[in-house]
Amino acid sequence: MILAKLRPFLALAAATAALAPTHAQTAPGYYRFPAIHGDTVVFTAEGDLWRVAAGGGLAQRLTTHAGQETLAAISPDGKLLAFSAQYEGPTEVYVMPLSGGLPVRLTYEGENAQVRGWTPDGKVLYATRHFATLPDNQLVALDPTTRRRTFLPLTQADEGVYDDDGRTLFFTRYGFQGSHAKRYAGGTAQNLWRFTAGDKAAVQLFADYRGQSHWPMWWQGRLYFASERDGTSNLWSSKPDGSDLRQHTHHADFGLKRPMQQGGRIVYQNGADIFL
Repeated sequence: MILAKLRPFLALAAATAALAPTHAQTAPGYYRFPAIHGDTVVFTAEGDLWRVAAGGGLAQRLTTHAGQETLAAISPDGKLLAFSAQYEGPTEVYVMPLSGGLPVRLTYEGENAQVRGWTPDGKVLYATRHFATLPDNQLVALDPTTRRRTFLPLTQADEGVYDDDGRTLFFTRYGFQGSHAKRYAGGTAQNLWRFTAGDKAAVQLFADYRGQSHWPMWWQGRLYFASERDGTSNLWSSKPDGSDLRQHTHHADFGLKRPMQQGGRIVYQNGADIFL
């Protein structure tokens, strides 16, 4: 796997970005929540959403609202951008054209609705506490056209990704527990589970590992995810049953956050930078 650093250079109205520059001038910035589709990367900086080519070039600011826009995810057809935003106080789910345009609000829950991605058939997958009887997240698939919700029958499910046929969901049990400490192995450590439609119960993938494994991604029959198995959050993968573990990155500094995959390429945050 080849890793490259995507380092955007932001200005007031526009931005330039260079992929793995050798002697480029850098500007202060903190780049978070990257998403990728084809040759397009979307990320959060200065509380707004920006779009830039995966190979570098001119970055375009997509939003300018005073509220934060985060957790971007691009639809499977590459036309829509889902994200969480604070336009009217609470954090809710919105969609807008990836090419730019007016956001459309999809949720009215007041419970910090967090975008987690898209289902293979084009529904926004998000986490919310609004419908739970306990203070636990629940995954919901929302059709952006009809606004119809599909409630996943899983308690304490937070992040998730489907396999190619949309029948099996790989999900993270427990939401973020509030601590950024490395090597957390307490009772709310996030771990990965598998649930197939029709099964009576979900199955934990790595029951013998007490540390954190989360942010699942699916590509060509393998599950990719972040884990602290070597002491720092790095990228790993396994077969659907949790076997054949492989390590793909070897960061020893901050570790990676919020990876997203599309078309065999993964973007993620490490420190204040975005890596591809």
